[in-house]
Amino acid sequence: MKGLLVHWVLACAQSVAVAQGTIALPASDASAIAAADATRNYLADARRVVDAAAQPATTWIGPRSGPRAQPGKRIALVNEDLRNGGILAVDEGVLEAAKVIGWSVKVFDSGGTPEGRRKMLADALNSRPDGLIIFGGDARALAPWLQPFAERGIPIVGWHVAERAGPVQGTPVAMNVSTDPLEVARVAALAAIVQSGGHAGVVVFSDTNYELPKAKAEAMAAVVRGCAGCTLLEVRDVAISRNAELMPGTTRELLARYGKRWTHALAINDIYFDYAVPVLTQVGLPNTALNMLSAGDGSESAFQRIRAGTFQTGTVAEPLNLHGWQLVDEMNRLFAGEHVTGTVFPVHLVTANNIDADGGDRLLYDPANGYRDIYRRIWQRP
Repeated sequence: MKGLLVHWVLACAQSVAVAQGTIALPASDASAIAAADATRNYLADARRVVDAAAQPATTWIGPRSGPRAQPGKRIALVNEDLRNGGILAVDEGVLEAAKVIGWSVKVFDSGGTPEGRRKMLADALNSRPDGLIIFGGDARALAPWLQPFAERGIPIVGWHVAERAGPVQGTPVAMNVSTDPLEVARVAALAAIVQSGGHAGVVVFSDTNYELPKAKAEAMAAVVRGCAGCTLLEVRDVAISRNAELMPGTTRELLARYGKRWTHALAINDIYFDYAVPVLTQVGLPNTALNMLSAGDGSESAFQRIRAGTFQTGTVAEPLNLHGWQLVDEMNRLFAGEHVTGTVFPVHLVTANNIDADGGDRLLYDPANGYRDIYRRIWQRP
């Protein structure tokens, strides 16, 4: 017993001396301690970012003044693909806000194809709208088909049509409404790392047909690479428009290739998990065997999976209905000859711990910041 006590005292003394720098450890031991400290610090920083993103969204950061409603406007709303739950939810926000401000809206669906985009934009132009709103797609790639609107003096705003929020350079799109996509990606990836304790084996799903998904996937991959104990298994390119067709087979292939090494799936949109989860269930994988987190958009199906604890553990949800109201407000400012606000709303992470707040009880992220009443007051609408 006396020998054990002496050994313990000597070990404590050595630890103090190492901490004070009065003795040196072998290089291998010193490297191991430094690596462990770096991992702890990385996880602590990641946890702070993740915890901040999960806080209630009760503070309004948008405009409080602006032009009153410019009534009687006709809006063409061209959607990339109404099978996408995020696009559908923003659509509903636009329709809700348009009713309040006194506008009529005609909805067009491109179906996720190049031919569909060109045809729907041509049809929208022929409908002689006062304004154009585009959802999804790539504003720069669509620029030749948007130019006829600009030549007729028709203002254009968009949602998720570029890699950054704000005016889209080189196009007539005056405002791309979005959260910060790179911050969305960063939070999703850090949440996976925190959940794994710094040992995630990650597959990232993206769609390289569009610049925005590419940028988000690259940002998520960079975060995973920055985690010393994590492994980026691969970045898999799967077209959003072909998810139903491709994701089941892709999921089976990845399970066969990586097995238990695949612990976390990150995707640029919740829709990837709509078609992956049934496969995981069919093969008998336990709900906790693979954790899924999405860098957008916060679809109803994502909320259902998170609430049920069925594979998906988080989504960096966007305020989709609020974005619809913002699109209408930005367009109203253009009609009034004013500049857009350029407002970018904060990133918000939804998990099982906070899913009942901010609209989660209705299976959506709808910030409790009073945005409807604020926009009504700006537009001077009852």
